[in-house]
Amino acid sequence: MLSGLSLRLRVFLFFALLAAGGLGIAAAALVLGYGRTGMAGAFDGFVFAGILIGFGYLALVVGVWLLFDENVAKPIERLAAQLRVHAHAGGSSEVDLHATRYLGDLAPAAAGLAGQLGDTALTTAEAVAQETARLADEKVRLTALLTEIPVAMVLVNPSHQIVLYDGQAAEVLAQVAPPRLNASLFDYLDRAGVEAAYGKLARSGMEVSCQLTGADGAQSYGTRMKPLGDAPGYLLVFDDASVQISPDAARPLVYDFDLLETPGDVAFEHRRLSDLCFVVFDTETTGLLPHKDEIVQIGAVRVLKGRIIEGEALDMLVDPGIPIPPASTKVHRVSDAMVQGAPDVAEAGRLFHAFASDAVIVAHNAPFDMAFLYRHAGRMGVSWDHPILDTVLLSAVLFGASETHTLDALCERLGVTIPDAVRHTALGDAQATAEVLVRMLPMLAARGMETFGDVIAETRKHGRLLEDLN
Repeated sequence: MLSGLSLRLRVFLFFALLAAGGLGIAAAALVLGYGRTGMAGAFDGFVFAGILIGFGYLALVVGVWLLFDENVAKPIERLAAQLRVHAHAGGSSEVDLHATRYLGDLAPAAAGLAGQLGDTALTTAEAVAQETARLADEKVRLTALLTEIPVAMVLVNPSHQIVLYDGQAAEVLAQVAPPRLNASLFDYLDRAGVEAAYGKLARSGMEVSCQLTGADGAQSYGTRMKPLGDAPGYLLVFDDASVQISPDAARPLVYDFDLLETPGDVAFEHRRLSDLCFVVFDTETTGLLPHKDEIVQIGAVRVLKGRIIEGEALDMLVDPGIPIPPASTKVHRVSDAMVQGAPDVAEAGRLFHAFASDAVIVAHNAPFDMAFLYRHAGRMGVSWDHPILDTVLLSAVLFGASETHTLDALCERLGVTIPDAVRHTALGDAQATAEVLVRMLPMLAARGMETFGDVIAETRKHGRLLEDLN
């Protein structure tokens, strides 16, 4: 029954039971002693003695509990969290032996184990680095080959979600919405036309030429839909006339072939964290009052299959419509001159909403940033009904509510470096928060929290933290 409670709470309950039992025994002893005296005038003396015993015993138990909590329970929680960082998040920081000095040989033994884990992880990392370098070389060659092909191509799985797109296709898709992996192709192209062409492809097994309309109805594209042989899904190729890209422009290749195998239609709360797409974002503002201040910058990155997707990022200056106080500019370095001509919050919000479509929104102290978006939802013409995760609460779940949960403290704990040049910029902080999230996901799974519902159930236990921050 108590297995789901934290160590510190179980220790507290133990001392509470000890206090209740001790007071009960003392009270019973005093009642029996008074009964045996047979002296009516002794009652006041026994009551006074009982009060002294009660307060004295409670003070003793509380004092011992506080010492035990500070020197045993908290260090054990901290040690467990540090070991999880080493085991599941690739951390390399040393175990804090000073903070765990009252745990006897447990802390040095854990430090030795962590050192062995670190050596093993280093060896594994070297092997992974070599393989990654080989794959990177192959990707460069593949990208170079695709660059020579004068078409834009998008690889799509059977559920019509994007698995791969090249630089040319990114330019085409961006005419409608920000290009992104795992997005529905119907976010960019009219559903009826795509489904009709796919139906012909499925029936004939042969390439299908079709004219497709953009989802906004403003563009029309000549395309060819090609089968992938035994592989699921199809390749959509846009004709030359649809591609408006300079021959000298960079043409990155963005892909995740794991997306070819799509998960079943599972209720969102039962979906595995490893199957979810996260959009991690941060805002910079004119001040700290969401009911009156305004956004001046939005930064966001996408995390898919537990990794940050390079090339899928949002970095926007926003015209707040009011002067930016010099004190705020000193923090985020965004000035009035920089936001002149930038989109207003309505336009910027719509763009971010499209970028975060079908994803879990993640932020550090999310209620603060989301308050600005909620306030302007009417002007944006969108509904902010995305599932939301807060890395403050994830930190409390993994490291205990008594720890410090600032972004800087979390980065230090997990070995994430925020370059000074991008600290307190929206994209810089969003990138750091995304790196923190990527390290925490395997730690959550190791704690038995494998689905979105599991994580939300645990974070709700620490909601008071956000109330205190805001």
